[in-house]
Amino acid sequence: MGYGTGGTSVTNSTTQTPLLDGISDPSDLRGLPEGDLRQLADELRHATVDAVSKTGGHLGAGLGVVELTAAIHYVFDTPRDILIWDVGHQCYPHKILTGRRDRIHTLRQGGGLSGFTKRSESEYDPFGAAHSSTSISSGLGFAVGRDLKGEKDRNVIAVIGDGSMTAGMAYEAMNNAGAMGSKLIVILNDNEMSIAPPVGALNNYLTRLLSSKEYRKLRELGKDIAEKLPHPVEVAAKRAEEYARGMVTGGTLFEELGFYYMGPIDGHNMDHLVPVLKNLRDSDIPGPVLLHCVTVKGKGYAPAENSADKYHGVSKFDVITGTQHKGVSNAPSYTKVFANSLIKEADEDDRVVAITAAMPDGTGLDLFEKAHPDRAFDVGIAEQHGVTFCAGLAAEGFKPFAAIYSTFLQRAYDQVVHDVAIQKLPVRFAIDRAGLVGADGQTHAGAFDVTYLSCLPGMVVMAAGDEAELVHMVRTAVAYDDGPLAFRYPRGEGVGVDMPERGEELTIGRGRMLREGGKVALLSFGGRLHEVMKAADELAAHGYPATVSDARFAKPLDTELVERLVREHEVVITIEEASIGGFASQVLEHLAKNDLIKDGLKIRPMHLPDRFQDQASPFDMYDEAELNAKHIVQTALLAFGDNKSADELARA
Repeated sequence: MGYGTGGTSVTNSTTQTPLLDGISDPSDLRGLPEGDLRQLADELRHATVDAVSKTGGHLGAGLGVVELTAAIHYVFDTPRDILIWDVGHQCYPHKILTGRRDRIHTLRQGGGLSGFTKRSESEYDPFGAAHSSTSISSGLGFAVGRDLKGEKDRNVIAVIGDGSMTAGMAYEAMNNAGAMGSKLIVILNDNEMSIAPPVGALNNYLTRLLSSKEYRKLRELGKDIAEKLPHPVEVAAKRAEEYARGMVTGGTLFEELGFYYMGPIDGHNMDHLVPVLKNLRDSDIPGPVLLHCVTVKGKGYAPAENSADKYHGVSKFDVITGTQHKGVSNAPSYTKVFANSLIKEADEDDRVVAITAAMPDGTGLDLFEKAHPDRAFDVGIAEQHGVTFCAGLAAEGFKPFAAIYSTFLQRAYDQVVHDVAIQKLPVRFAIDRAGLVGADGQTHAGAFDVTYLSCLPGMVVMAAGDEAELVHMVRTAVAYDDGPLAFRYPRGEGVGVDMPERGEELTIGRGRMLREGGKVALLSFGGRLHEVMKAADELAAHGYPATVSDARFAKPLDTELVERLVREHEVVITIEEASIGGFASQVLEHLAKNDLIKDGLKIRPMHLPDRFQDQASPFDMYDEAELNAKHIVQTALLAFGDNKSADELARA
């Protein structure tokens, strides 16, 4: 089976990459004859598929921009010309062309290449991006900085996908860029045909014409003539020209924001892309320009093109068949547990509604939508709007569940504070991907939500210790109407506990005791509970039987449970998969205010380190964070002064 888009079909078994083999950076690429770009793109697509088949990662988006990537680096003088990829998950072909091909098989692995653009990784990554819709804002910053330095011969190019254009930040940036007038090239990668009609020869011809200096001169001549006419005629002439062009190209919205719009153009046709990009490079257009490219996500690799998600995110796979090698687990994923629990609650309560921000599959709300299509809402990549939308639903008497990854909820913090918490509206935040997430690395770690939510007055903050607890927390969230509530849960599979048929309503602010021990108490909050139980077994083997408690709540804190633990144990260790300032801070605040740290009591908080961690396997990331079972045991042993046993454990 081959994969390619033009010229020679590319096959996984026989294809060589003679052109790509000769490219160590874009300066080598620019030495090729223009006619070789089609073959180069096929080779680049082959290399991308081959790399991701071995590592897993984001594939479909990268396949859709292979030609665009090659054309941009061919036409523009990167890295002197600034190239910014929005989100960054489509940047694998870019990495291959910019001196990182020899490391491309380390993508998303510990010590390897990031799955996103990263400033510390290459001079060709001028701006790191893993959350969407930041490219135009950062690009404008680069453009204005360039102008202030008097280097106006340098270009700034921002490539943004149509999905990222659903976020308000992109339009805020465009509005500002249009008003400022700095030269900025924005390339809209439209891979869903969501804005423009189908691309044909006429549109491609018009884009080439509209980007040319000849057209610009003609347009300026028309302006000069119009300005000599009476004012109403001048205004009418200008509007007629803009709307005539807008009707042909679909760019009226962008024109109103101050951009010179061109497109749509076939983003896979080198004969169209290169001349238009050259026109933009050499253009005398004084302000920002938007080039609309229509592409196909997963282009050129049949399994991706035929997949429902276009292989947006994949595990390792067989190149010939496209079959992904996914691990088999007997335990359900936390995401699926959440979705199924919410469906059951919605079956019983027609006020339950679910909201996601462009992540229906990732949050499990695709399952909810099948069961309750009229009560599931995808607001696009617009977390700010999504949270305030939930606030309105809550004010109207509904029970909204905002299912948002921890790392993405950060984008809506002001709305959580101003629109939800201050008004005491019962919005339920289902926070997926809490803690460390593995291959997506530092940009996607769910590290901060416990801290940034626990400081809000009236906010209830829960964390599920296992998948059964998550079922109970969904039920508790449905029943709670006194204000905002959040519950967090990790990425991946549960630990395999017995599952209830339906959740039980928990008492707000009450934890649970799981094991009675001796001198050491392990107080767990969240998804490290399984490791805490393992640590308790190991401590018993060392002669230190441990009490294990699941706090369940960071706020309101179960002060009765905390006071009992400090009263009955010499050492108390808190364990959480969150940043400093979270659960442990709540515990220590209570103890300090009530003068309960006395009589030689030793308290050891264990949380994520005060640094951003690079990608690795989840286990290795938690090992680096020193939050696995052996680290809990070491912490306890050292607290008791048992350095010998701790050292022996470290060497094991």
